[in-house]
Amino acid sequence: MTATADRTGGATATADERTLRTSPLRGLLARPELGSVVGALAVFVFFAFAADGFLRPASLSTVLYASSTIGIMAVPVALLMIGGEFDLSAGVLVTSSALISSMFSYQMTANTWVGVGVSLLVTLAVGALNGYVLTRTGLPSFIVTLGTFLMLTGMNLGFTKLIDGTVSTKTIADMEGFPSARAVFASTFTVGGVDVKVTVLWWLALVAAGSWILLRTRAGNWIFAVGGNQDAARAVGVPVARTKIGLYTGVAFGAWISGQHLLFSFDAVQSGEGVGNELIYIIAAVIGGCLITGGYGSAVGSAVGALLFGMTSKGIVYAEWNPDWFKFFLGAMLLLATLLNAWVRKRAEATT
Repeated sequence: MTATADRTGGATATADERTLRTSPLRGLLARPELGSVVGALAVFVFFAFAADGFLRPASLSTVLYASSTIGIMAVPVALLMIGGEFDLSAGVLVTSSALISSMFSYQMTANTWVGVGVSLLVTLAVGALNGYVLTRTGLPSFIVTLGTFLMLTGMNLGFTKLIDGTVSTKTIADMEGFPSARAVFASTFTVGGVDVKVTVLWWLALVAAGSWILLRTRAGNWIFAVGGNQDAARAVGVPVARTKIGLYTGVAFGAWISGQHLLFSFDAVQSGEGVGNELIYIIAAVIGGCLITGGYGSAVGSAVGALLFGMTSKGIVYAEWNPDWFKFFLGAMLLLATLLNAWVRKRAEATT
């Protein structure tokens, strides 16, 4: 931009040029995932020295797999948190999705893809119901999703024992459609002589989709607006109810993918699995830069948070430490990441 003969115009041009010169730094500091990226690099370097086998290709593949099983859920949970809500039923919904698919296929002696389809419809319905009840009643998401968590936990156990007589489902490994479903949800492919789980591809696809939604679509603007100030968003025409229902449905979609991976990896499902995993998904999102209060975060940050989780969980094993310390390190990472993210935000605001 060039200065004009007008003094005021010239001053404006100079100010604009200064803004452009400082914008890359401001943009970097404002990125929600900056703190988690710094933390991930530190954890990677630490375990590279502390654990002898950490840098082996097979070990890194295991780290990616552990990260992907968390990351598949961390992405939609992060979007939900950016929208100002969270979901305590996400962990058990994964198990519910797997149970529905398995028991429907087995009891109806149907192609396993029929069970997969029924599971998708039911799982999405549960997510949409969470969002609908939340928006219609005005209750906090803590209460709504805690109720769903308790109901699903009881239904998972109750229906499994009622239908199968035990706490686990019958194997469906010999049923029609199982090999193709396993190829989609639980297969392994080789890259450079290293085995990689297909969940890594699902994870990357969800990160890309989540980033595109947040940064390139009107729905992304709605999510940030609803999480930042719900009343102000509604006042300018943002469909708050539809946005929140959509976010809960997105969490349910992630739960469906994770549930099918669980089922087709092990042929059968334990009805008590998944309890407590919802906190891990939330932790991954928070470590990745999402705020509990909403309106701030990114899909990429949730992926980095999941990667941090994977590196820590497997790094402790490769370092031959007592795995009982894992929760300690997870809690420490959560606190440090939250403090670092708060510092980064203050620095970003100070440069504006």
